[in-house]
Amino acid sequence: MLEAAIKTQLQTYFERIVHPIQLVASLDDGEKSREMLALLEDIAAQSPKITLSRDGTDARKPSFAIKRAGTDVSVSFAGLPMGHEFTSLILALLQVGGNPPKESAETIKQIEAIEGEYHFETYFSLSCQNCPDVVQALNLMSVINPHIHHVAIDGALFQDEVEARKVMAVPAVFLNGELFAQGRLGLEQLLAKIDTGASARAAEKLKDKPPFDVLVVGGGPAGAAAAIYAARKGINTGVVAERFGGQVLDTMAIENFISVKHTEGPKMAAALEQHVKEYDVDIMNLQTAVELIPASQPNGLAQVRLASGVTLSARTVVLSTGARWRQMNVPGEDQYRNKGVAYCPHCDGPLFKGKRVAVIGGGNSGVEAAIDLAGIVAHVTLIEFDSQLRADAVLQDKLRSLPNVRIIVSALTTEVHGDGDKVTGLSYKDRTNDTSHRVDLEGVFVQIGLLPNTEWLKGAIKLSPRGEIEIDRRGETSAHGVFAAGDATISPYKQIVIAMGDGATAALSAFDCLIRQAPLAASQAA
Repeated sequence: MLEAAIKTQLQTYFERIVHPIQLVASLDDGEKSREMLALLEDIAAQSPKITLSRDGTDARKPSFAIKRAGTDVSVSFAGLPMGHEFTSLILALLQVGGNPPKESAETIKQIEAIEGEYHFETYFSLSCQNCPDVVQALNLMSVINPHIHHVAIDGALFQDEVEARKVMAVPAVFLNGELFAQGRLGLEQLLAKIDTGASARAAEKLKDKPPFDVLVVGGGPAGAAAAIYAARKGINTGVVAERFGGQVLDTMAIENFISVKHTEGPKMAAALEQHVKEYDVDIMNLQTAVELIPASQPNGLAQVRLASGVTLSARTVVLSTGARWRQMNVPGEDQYRNKGVAYCPHCDGPLFKGKRVAVIGGGNSGVEAAIDLAGIVAHVTLIEFDSQLRADAVLQDKLRSLPNVRIIVSALTTEVHGDGDKVTGLSYKDRTNDTSHRVDLEGVFVQIGLLPNTEWLKGAIKLSPRGEIEIDRRGETSAHGVFAAGDATISPYKQIVIAMGDGATAALSAFDCLIRQAPLAASQAA
């Protein structure tokens, strides 16, 4: 099943296996079971420390467990972990086989200290770029702590389960049979949800930090670039971020980043964080900024208050808080979020196989989503507010060539309908004659642009009527010593490469501001 080049790579990787491991398969007579058996046979053939058994008794078929011989250490997959999850499979094999994880000693100690029994189940789709983070984090936790157990389940293969549990968005994590979390979560975030005292301990570590020369708020491309450029100047630099990588984590394919022909958002986000970590930068993850207090006098300290109650001080601040998906703000949207209303067609599209869906938005994102979904679902209705689609002509031509797509323009979505558990349809108003119409369907994918994450800045600095941070050509805001970069600003083009350039500009401007300031008084620096 695996290509020769991949087998050669696996032989090299599997040299790191310390403890013998066993693959225990639970199979039936179906085609997917035959594919799984071929995959497992290929894997077992690449190392003498891996054996294969077909004696599994798991009720989910096809599925398999990866077990460390003579111990209770194991992880399980229900379905074929290919696509984005192939990396999860390889990491699980190595970790169960005793290859040391790359996590810090502090994180490993935190996982080991978790008490109680935890049985996790994660539903994923093979096209979901957000799912591997969750799967890999829970797999690692189950390897480190024998009280934690995890099975990763391909939702498209076990649709009866998905429907019974009303899973309409992935990743979806169940703990001891109850819904625990949905959406992208990294190891730090999962630990924070399980270890309820973690947030308080993290806040305790932050509260006595001395003032930064540059404090970057946001960990996306703009924030990463700002942090690197600031740190290279040899000044005290900190980054506060809810999640490092920002919106890039939710981006499927990146094909216009100059010199890189193709990459995926999560890979770029990991590379950004790794690059920042090569410098002396204080990275403070899982932190939400809730208030900015600009310096009250020239050369004074600005303050950033966090949701944890901690306040950080800095001589200069770079705001790079990015943007998020814009919502329709119509009745039913919030009620049926993750119950049929979705924002990531790559992640959640496979869950709607054979069903009817709508895509809201006729720009590039909306048309691309409709094209992708048309290959999975029974029918796609694309609804655009404007009188014509705004996507590139080549995308429009492709969309119009598909037989299972209907395009409706000059339409305003007015309501999402449901039966209490899931979406059953939507209503829209024809803007040419004010008539109302209903479309019966099971899913609604919203693709109508971005909103800047700037609500917390109102009153502190000047924002545009659209809520974007107003900056000058140096990236400085209306407050002296406070700079901004990326999608949260009035910069007209929301592109990764432009955000990085903006971040570099803001950091260099912050440094220029610093060298013109008088040194901090001893009382301020303390």
